[in-house]
Amino acid sequence: MSTKKALIVWGGWLGHQPEEVAGLYKGILEPEGFEVEVSDTLDAFADVDKLKSLDLIVPNWTMGQIEGKLAGNVLAAVQSGVGIAGTHGGMCDAFRTNVDWQFMTGGQWVAHPGNDGVEYTVSVKYSSSPLLEGIEDFEVKSEQYYMHVDPAVEVLATTRFPNPNVPGPHSPNKAVDMPVVWTKRWGAGRVFYCTLGHQANIIAMPQVTEIMRRGFLWAAEGKAKATAAAAGSYTGMQDNIL
Repeated sequence: MSTKKALIVWGGWLGHQPEEVAGLYKGILEPEGFEVEVSDTLDAFADVDKLKSLDLIVPNWTMGQIEGKLAGNVLAAVQSGVGIAGTHGGMCDAFRTNVDWQFMTGGQWVAHPGNDGVEYTVSVKYSSSPLLEGIEDFEVKSEQYYMHVDPAVEVLATTRFPNPNVPGPHSPNKAVDMPVVWTKRWGAGRVFYCTLGHQANIIAMPQVTEIMRRGFLWAAEGKAKATAAAAGSYTGMQDNIL
């Protein structure tokens, strides 16, 4: 069996500790048998054929600007079957002006009322996916992300807004369960996202590390299944629950 290949690209706003988080991602992937390339430049997205040869792309770039061609290469690679997975602003606040990126990833950050240090519960949600099976609800002290979310995503975990300890202009609205973890499809590719991960210490939480380990593996497995389906040897009947 060939070794799975992953590309981690980090950069943008340094307050999210992108280099440190990229190191944690690498530490999750390598024990799972991945050959991991780590890059600190968006030029890593310049070769679309190379991207299509990967199993997994892990973006970790916050509040940046990306050339249309580079974003288009990533979208094309994922559409062909390459998985994409990430956390926090590194994936869903990566490129605020690129709506195609937001369409693919399934959401965009818009606020974190109370900023860092907010205490809240992450509630694991029953869904058709067993990805988070066995992970119990847990408490986090970090930023609580308010997202604009694609209604097509499969929600695997949520948090409640408004937080009673963080009043704001959004508080008069009805309570909502805001997605924290979700999956989505983009063509033949699998998309996995977790809003947690403001800094490296949050990624290092055992629950978050395990969530990301499972998410990375799930997203990357889509490549082999897409290849098999194209060859006529995979029916895809169970793909919606894996």
